[in-house]
Amino acid sequence: MASSSISPCFLCILVAVASLLAQCSYGARKLNALVEEQSPVLTYHKGTLLTGPVSVNLIWYGKFTASQRAIISDFLTSLSTKGGDQKQPEPSVSAWWKTTEKYYAQSKTKFPTLMVGEQILDDSCSLGKSLTDADIAKLAGRGAPKHAVNVVLTTDDVAVEGFCMSRCGTHGSSPRSKSGRFAYIWVGNSATQCPGQCAWPFHQPVYGPQTPPLVAPNGDVGIDGMVMNLASMMAGTVTNPFGDGFFQGPKEAPLEAATACPGVYAKGAYPGYPGDLLVDPRTGASYNANGAHGRTYLVPSLFDPSTSACSTLV
Repeated sequence: MASSSISPCFLCILVAVASLLAQCSYGARKLNALVEEQSPVLTYHKGTLLTGPVSVNLIWYGKFTASQRAIISDFLTSLSTKGGDQKQPEPSVSAWWKTTEKYYAQSKTKFPTLMVGEQILDDSCSLGKSLTDADIAKLAGRGAPKHAVNVVLTTDDVAVEGFCMSRCGTHGSSPRSKSGRFAYIWVGNSATQCPGQCAWPFHQPVYGPQTPPLVAPNGDVGIDGMVMNLASMMAGTVTNPFGDGFFQGPKEAPLEAATACPGVYAKGAYPGYPGDLLVDPRTGASYNANGAHGRTYLVPSLFDPSTSACSTLV
């Protein structure tokens, strides 16, 4: 998933680096940097997209609390929730996710069904607390080897190559092999390292207009920031899982479904202002999407291929 903007925690284009394990990183949710207004057209490059049931496996690296894990797990559950006890009021995460389905209609490919799969806990940080891209690829390999998106999530005391300096998260894929091929995502908790970059607008920005921070919908600036970046990376992964799906620009630095709409969360957005968000009258928290189990989230705008414009829920 890969682009950016020029104001507190807007996105920007990342030149992804192929890992030492021959794994490829296609896109990244980047730090603050201003992007000129443009009308991108995300071209389908005829590559393989995800189809059928897809397991989203979570690799928790570092000590996450049960509450923190639940916030992120519930977000992923929200992507495909339908009816029952988990029905989401509008505007909903599931409605936001349906925009990615339009890409599959263009490619005449059946849209995948996502489900939260295995959850692997590495509380002890077995590879240390300073990770390279190759380490991220190795951790992602602990998940399912095929029909999967393996998500590596790192705590706020874990340093990752490029984190805070050039990116807030990234996605890529494993090389082809007999055991199968999987897509993977990495997102870090920026709470103590760079919240003004990777958790804006829930923290005062490091650069740009010094607007006051908004109240995070789940009461955890670092985790709510992770959800925003994970949402961007999920959209990029599904529409461009192996580097030859939907994107604009060079393959090494693509604009994708979410990163083509930097810094936009609601109507009226402009550099330094995320848009006219909804506000919970009980908590004062800002959000734009309802999720599973009564949760609310802030998700990025997605580029709608049917209108060639950035689409917002509110």
